Amino acid sequence: MTERTTIGSWFARLPRWLRAVIGLASVALGIAIVFRPTTSLGLLAILIGLGLILSGVLELVGGGDGDDDERTPPWRIVTAVLWIVGGAFVLFFPGLTVRMVALVVAIALIVNGVLSVISAFRRGRTLDARVAAALLGVAGVAFGLLALLWPDITLLVVAVVFGARLIVVGLLELWRAIRGTTRTRERGAPSTLGRWAKTIAAVVALLLAIAAGSVSASLRGGTPVVDDFYAAPRDVPDEPGKLIRAESFTRGVPDNATAWRILYTTTGEDGEPAVASGLVVVPKSGDGDYPVIDWTHGTTGFAQPCAPSLLEEPFESGALFLLPEIIDNGWALVATDYIGLGTEGPHPYLIGASTAYAALDARRAASDLDDARLGDQTVVWGHSQGGGAALWTGALADSYAPDVELAGVAALAPASNLPGLMENLPEVTGGSLFASFVVGAYTAIYPDVTYREYVRPGAEVTVREMADRCLAEPGAAVSVLSLLGLSRDPEIFSEDPTTGPFGDRLTENIPPATISAPLLLGQGAADQLVVPPAQDAFVADYCDAGQQVDYRLYAGRDHVPLVEPDSPLVPDLVEWTTARLAGEPVEPGCTRTER
Repeated sequence: MTERTTIGSWFARLPRWLRAVIGLASVALGIAIVFRPTTSLGLLAILIGLGLILSGVLELVGGGDGDDDERTPPWRIVTAVLWIVGGAFVLFFPGLTVRMVALVVAIALIVNGVLSVISAFRRGRTLDARVAAALLGVAGVAFGLLALLWPDITLLVVAVVFGARLIVVGLLELWRAIRGTTRTRERGAPSTLGRWAKTIAAVVALLLAIAAGSVSASLRGGTPVVDDFYAAPRDVPDEPGKLIRAESFTRGVPDNATAWRILYTTTGEDGEPAVASGLVVVPKSGDGDYPVIDWTHGTTGFAQPCAPSLLEEPFESGALFLLPEIIDNGWALVATDYIGLGTEGPHPYLIGASTAYAALDARRAASDLDDARLGDQTVVWGHSQGGGAALWTGALADSYAPDVELAGVAALAPASNLPGLMENLPEVTGGSLFASFVVGAYTAIYPDVTYREYVRPGAEVTVREMADRCLAEPGAAVSVLSLLGLSRDPEIFSEDPTTGPFGDRLTENIPPATISAPLLLGQGAADQLVVPPAQDAFVADYCDAGQQVDYRLYAGRDHVPLVEPDSPLVPDLVEWTTARLAGEPVEPGCTRTER
C-alpha cells in the first residue's frame, strides 16, 4: 500500500469509542455554529476553523463518503487535506474579513462537492454509496455558491448550513461507531438501514441547499427595480426646480386623490446641477389653489432603488401615515425622494444642504405641473431623517428659494444632533444598519472620511453590502441579524465616528438656526433612536441662538409611533399647520410643552 492509503486505513481503524467522540464533537460544534450564527466574527471564525479541521478528520475516519472499502480513496485524502488546511488558515489568521471567511468556506465546500460527485462514478461502489456521494456533492457545491454570492450574510446562511453539515456527518459517524460498522467488513455487510443512512442524510442536505437557495432568491427578489423614468436626460437644465417629466401614479394613493411621480432638476452637494424624483398628490375635489405640504421622508435606505416612489408602500415606508389627513384637509402633498434615491447618487443621507435643495426644488417643479393646480403656500413636514431635512429646508429657504412662500416648518423626531445620534446607534437594536447608511453617504461624498480609518476591516464588507439594501426589503432583516452579531465584536467602528474628519462632517450637518418661518419640533419622550436628551441639547442650542422653537414632547411615544395615526401629535400637527396657513402669529422665543 502507498503511504497515503496506510494513513487513511489507520484513521479508519480508530477505536470505536474514539470515533464516537469525534462524531459527538462534530455534532456539538455544528449545533454551536447553527444556534450562534450571529456571534462575533472572531468567535465564529474560530468555530468555523475548528469545523473545517474536524471535517477533514471525519473524511479520514470514514464519515465523509459512506464506502466500506478497506482503502482510503486518494480523492478523500485530498479533500481531507483541503478541509484541514482551510481550517488552519482561518484559525491562524483571526483578523480575516467576512469576505475571506466566506471565500475559504466556499472553496472548501465547492471542491469537496465536486470531488464527491466525481467519486460517485468510481468503480466498485454500491448504488447507495453512489447516490449519497452525488447528492452530497451537489449540496456542497450549492452551499459554496451561496457563500460566494452573499459574502456579507455568510454568518447566517453559510454558517448555518455548514453547521448543519457537521451535525449530519457527525451523527453518521456516531451511528457507525455505535453499530460497529467499519470499512474492513470484518463483521459482514452492513444492514440496509446502515447502507442507506448516508443516502438519507444526503437527501436532507440537498433539501437544505435547495431551501437555502430559495430563501436567498426570495430575499434578493425584494429589491425594487429602478425603471427608465428615473434616467436623467442627456442635457440636464442648469436651472434648479424645473420639471423634466411627470406621469400618473396610483400605488398607495387614496381614492379621493390624484397623483403623479415627477423628475426634476435640483442642486447637488458640489453645487452642480443634479436630478431628483418625487411624488405629487392632490385632492380630486376642489377648485385647486391647494396649500402644499412639502414632505421630507424618513429613512428608506441609501441605495438607488430605495426611493419611496419605487417602494411597495411609497408613503408609509418613509413614515408618512397622514396622507389621508392631508387630502381631507384640502391640502396637496409634494414629496421628494431626495438625490440618489431613484436617480443616480450618491444619496446624501443625513447631509443637509443638498437634501434641502431637493425638497425646495420639488416644490418648485410641482408648480410646473398644471393639472395639480397648486397654490403658493407651503408648510414643510419631515420625520427622522426627513425631520433633519425639514430643519435644513427651513434654514436655507430664504437664501436658496426665496420664491417659495414658506409658512412653517414641522420637524418630527428630527435627526438634528448628528453626533448625539451616532453615539446612540450602538445602543439601538439594528442601529448598525442605520450607521451603514451614514458611512456609505459620508465616505461617498466627503473624501476625508474613509472606511479604512473608521470601519473595522472585519466589518467593512458587511457594512458596504448592508448599505446597498433598502430598509423595507426582505434582505434587511438578515442584514440586521448580521450586524447585531458584528456589533458584539464590539461594534462596526474601529474609530469613534464623532471624532476626526467624520466628526467634523457630522457637526457641519447639524441644521443651522436660521429658520425664519415658524418652527414646530415634535419629539417622542420614549424615543429609543433619536433620544430626548440629544434633542433637548439641540433645542437648547437653537434657543441660545435666538431661534423660535415650539418644542413639544409626547409621553410614551417611541420614534415611529410618534407619527402614527393614533398619536396625540397628529391633531396638534394638523391644528398647528392650519394656523400657519391662516397666517396666525406664533409666540416668539422658545416654548416647551409636555403632552
